[in-house]
Amino acid sequence: MSSSRPVRLPPRKRRPAADSLSGIFAVCLTSALLAGIYFGREVLIPFALAGLITFLLTPLVNKLQRWVGNVTSVLAAMSLILVATLSMGWIVGTQAVDLAGQLPGYKENIRTKLRSFQIPSGGVLSKLSETVEDLKKELPGKKGKEGEAAAAEVQPMPVEVVKGTTDAGPMDTVQSMIGQVAGPLGTAALVLLLATFMLLKREDLRARLLRLIGQGRISTTTKALDEAGMRVRKYLLMQLVVNVTYGIPLAIGLYFIGVPNAVLWGALAAVLRFIPYIGPWIAAAFPVMLSLTVSPDWMAPLMTIGLFVLLELVSNNVLEPWLYGTSTGVSPVALIVTAVFWTWLWGTPGLVLSTPFTVCLVVMGRHIPQLAFLSVLLGEEEALTPADDCYQRLLRRGEHDEMELAESFLQNKPLVELYDSMLIPVMIAAERDQRAGSIDREQRDQIIHAMGDLVEELGERHLPGENGEKAAEVDCHVCCLAARAERDEMAGSMLVHVLRQEGFEAEQLPAQRVVSELIDALQYKQPDLVCVSVVAPSTTGHARTLCRKVREARPEVKIVVGLWGKEEDEVPEEEMEVLRDAGADEVFTELAGLLEYAGRFASTLAEETVPASIPEDEDERLITLEGLGLVNPEREPVLDHVTAKLARVFDVPMTAITLVDRDRQWFKAHLGLPDELAEEGGTPRDLSICGYVVASDEVFVVRDLKRDRRFAKNPLVVEHGIRFYAGAPIRVGNGQTIGALCLMDTEPRRLTAQESRLLKANAEEVAEEIERLAEVN
Repeated sequence: MSSSRPVRLPPRKRRPAADSLSGIFAVCLTSALLAGIYFGREVLIPFALAGLITFLLTPLVNKLQRWVGNVTSVLAAMSLILVATLSMGWIVGTQAVDLAGQLPGYKENIRTKLRSFQIPSGGVLSKLSETVEDLKKELPGKKGKEGEAAAAEVQPMPVEVVKGTTDAGPMDTVQSMIGQVAGPLGTAALVLLLATFMLLKREDLRARLLRLIGQGRISTTTKALDEAGMRVRKYLLMQLVVNVTYGIPLAIGLYFIGVPNAVLWGALAAVLRFIPYIGPWIAAAFPVMLSLTVSPDWMAPLMTIGLFVLLELVSNNVLEPWLYGTSTGVSPVALIVTAVFWTWLWGTPGLVLSTPFTVCLVVMGRHIPQLAFLSVLLGEEEALTPADDCYQRLLRRGEHDEMELAESFLQNKPLVELYDSMLIPVMIAAERDQRAGSIDREQRDQIIHAMGDLVEELGERHLPGENGEKAAEVDCHVCCLAARAERDEMAGSMLVHVLRQEGFEAEQLPAQRVVSELIDALQYKQPDLVCVSVVAPSTTGHARTLCRKVREARPEVKIVVGLWGKEEDEVPEEEMEVLRDAGADEVFTELAGLLEYAGRFASTLAEETVPASIPEDEDERLITLEGLGLVNPEREPVLDHVTAKLARVFDVPMTAITLVDRDRQWFKAHLGLPDELAEEGGTPRDLSICGYVVASDEVFVVRDLKRDRRFAKNPLVVEHGIRFYAGAPIRVGNGQTIGALCLMDTEPRRLTAQESRLLKANAEEVAEEIERLAEVN
């Protein structure tokens, strides 16, 4: 029998009674609030609509107030709204009356459409219908036609005397019409009245709201109100623009299709689209049914449906994403859910107000800590940070998709940011949760082991020169030391990866060694820069001891300490001073900051320009070059089209075709070079970067000349500000490299594998062109 090992579970913590009571109180408060919103909708809806109008008109009133005062500006804005509403109502009413007068003339078209839907006799549907009728006669309790007729004769029809509609007088009709119209008109008048007073007292209302909910948080509440107002106004204005650009083409299209009263349907569609989701369907139903009525054939209805489909596609996929952008800040799923919720509470007004309400809730969640859950539930931001997402993937047993997450992250961001914002926080979270009892030691070890495999694989995948380019050889040797534990060593390995990507010679010394062994290794390797890695719960005390030992053994070396995963304001100044007293020159909390510092430090190591080496077949190469007859300061205009094309294709400001002689390089064609270089027609060979292309006889790329010891003091960098260089060898028919086809930029950049192959192919074409020029000369 095999004995099963008991599984250790973290100790369960008792939840305090106060927390349970607070949860019950929150549920009761939420229920009471929802009940109040539902039963008080008759009062709250006008206030909400008036507030929406106030949000929209406040910028206009503020601008008008500068010239005509507060009261006049409010009255002018409300008059504008009233005139626009009455004008729209008059247009719609006129068009509706005209349509009512035209409908009786389309009876014959309606009859034709109905006859086209009749079931043909003898068909499958006709036989099915007859079979159903026969079966109905055989059902129990059914009588034949004769029995039904007899029963009809025996049983008299009961007669009920009701008051006919003809008995209603004119006053009853008028009262009925007034009752139907008075409700909406009264609500509209109340909304306009409330909006007018809200605009007149907008500053007072804002101040009272700040005092009510902003006690102790005036700045936060002010930001929340401003952001909510901005987002709601932007949403409403963009919705108006979208609806107008939808209604006008619709009216024009319906006019040419032949649908009567096209202006009415265009205006109705523009208004109904303010109702999310169902508004466009209602707007499309009327014109489609009318086209069926007025058209004798099926062409007009099909064209009407096609017009609506085309406008919806353009509006939803082009206009709305372009105009809205991130104006609402609400996720699409949240918009649908809140639309259903507010429609259930308030009906159609709730559907119209759902998006502005949701925007306000998201903004409150961003600025008020107690309501942060609203921003998480409704906002469009990612639900989990990259570190949290990676951590929860590592916690799931049997699923190993963290590499997929890392590769997805690296599609848009560099490796150093992946380490800083994802992997190092995951290590810290695992250590923290293990100490708190949330996970056991076995889970923690599994996470650290998986992290190590991930870091190792990332280091192999993202090696220098992975895109077909030679990495800049930074003449700076960096050694990374772990302050104490395996996590510190893993962070040091991450730093080694990003340093090697930038061309540094970097290595991580094992954490298992004692301090004396680490010091002996440093004495042997003679690094220029030493980095001590610290990841919580390792402390600065471990780093302080290591720094002191390194400083005693190597007084001249630069020492930096990385307190990875901490914010700069989390590190007390006292700890920084203690580390500096122990020998640390700088302290960093992010790999990116140390990487930038290493680049600056490497550039200071360069004392003079390092010329390229001389190829072994230099004599044969010079003979080939001399035989071409092109070694002179004169430009070759026939090659200018190549440099112009390269500048467009690679999007660089400077391109050149050079020939490298014994003592000088010549610019035979160029574009964008500084005037001084262009006038000289070349540079000394010991200052040329193209000499490295000739020496290596392959594509040579330096991402940042200023960070490369060989070129940091080069006049091309110091005087002319050239930072990026990529050159491909120009190799003639006998295999000798005579010069380079090069790209230059004033900003650091990278060259992809595809760009490297393209540059090499163009260099081959240039070599053929040069040989043709030599034959002509």
